[in-house]
Amino acid sequence: MTTVDRDLPSEEARDLLGLVSDLAQRELLPHVDGFEARKEFPRETVRTLGVAGLLGLPYPEDYGGGGQPFEVYLQVLEELAAAWAAVALAVSVHTMSCYALNVFGSEEQKAQWLPEMLGGTLLGAYSLSEAQSGSDAASLRTRARRDGSQYVVDGTKAWVTHGGAADYYLTFCRTSEDSRRGVSALLIPADTAGLRPQPPERKMGLLASPTASIAFDGARVDADRLIGLEGDGMRIALSALDSGRLGIAALATGVAQAALEAATGWAKERTQFGKAIAEFQGVSFILADMATGVEAARATYLAAARRRDRGDDYGKQASIAKLLATDTAMTVTTDAVQLFGGYGYTTDYPVERYFREAKVMQIFEGTNQIQRLVIGRHLTR
Repeated sequence: MTTVDRDLPSEEARDLLGLVSDLAQRELLPHVDGFEARKEFPRETVRTLGVAGLLGLPYPEDYGGGGQPFEVYLQVLEELAAAWAAVALAVSVHTMSCYALNVFGSEEQKAQWLPEMLGGTLLGAYSLSEAQSGSDAASLRTRARRDGSQYVVDGTKAWVTHGGAADYYLTFCRTSEDSRRGVSALLIPADTAGLRPQPPERKMGLLASPTASIAFDGARVDADRLIGLEGDGMRIALSALDSGRLGIAALATGVAQAALEAATGWAKERTQFGKAIAEFQGVSFILADMATGVEAARATYLAAARRRDRGDDYGKQASIAKLLATDTAMTVTTDAVQLFGGYGYTTDYPVERYFREAKVMQIFEGTNQIQRLVIGRHLTR
């Protein structure tokens, strides 16, 4: 679907990217405009991706995952995002929602829940942020009180991707006032009594991806849905975010790649003063800068992913990749709209959608100001 000459580790991975490209052409591109216009979540499309094995790619085959290296999984996300960012985001968020159970769950928990999660039967959400604790995640107020064999959850989570559409919510709750170990992680089914999705947010972009607050009013959750130990929650949340930031870097790169290709095609076809605008040096320089940014973003997220695959520390590199890729996507999509001129400001061409999609990528999974804070701390600690 895209014209990227990918650096892949195996023929199996190359075949997988070919499958993803075909799926994007058949299942995503023909439907994106309609679903975005209706602000409708394409649940069946996401289910189709699950059947194809794309919702559990970086997880163990023993539990129904794809057993793929993270560098391959991220390139799948990029390819999906170039066609339809909302669907790629669904894959990324769902994959992140499985992380806690796979890494911190018991063998019994993994055997019970992970196969349906990785197989795409269940769609997950990651519930960390609250209205008053976005970047300051540790100040969250949603509480989980132990009552016999259950936890009773009260509070409200904000900015939940798949809010109201998910089958389960990986939810981070305060279980004590300990400043360092006061937060725990619960895997809460969507049909839990007392769990109430709120009306979806009215957003600038990613209109087919539902974002909503989730209210908990005395919601009772079996204690065996505690992931890890009580007090492990922030460690789990931050560990998952490192992987999630790489997912967003790949999404942003995919959107930027799509904008680059649209702008290049337009510049070759659009004529002014008797020749294609691509022949004007000012236009060709803009395209060159766009291509340079996209290539740099891709190389940066892949370098971080390969560190992750080797088992090396990659937190700093994940933040660098997220920062660079999302800032690049904003620049590239802005330039794409500019090259299209007045046409770029209309919904007749996809570059205005790419522009709107790119903006939020500088915000979620930690704002880019937070990424700079994380990178700076790595450098000076």
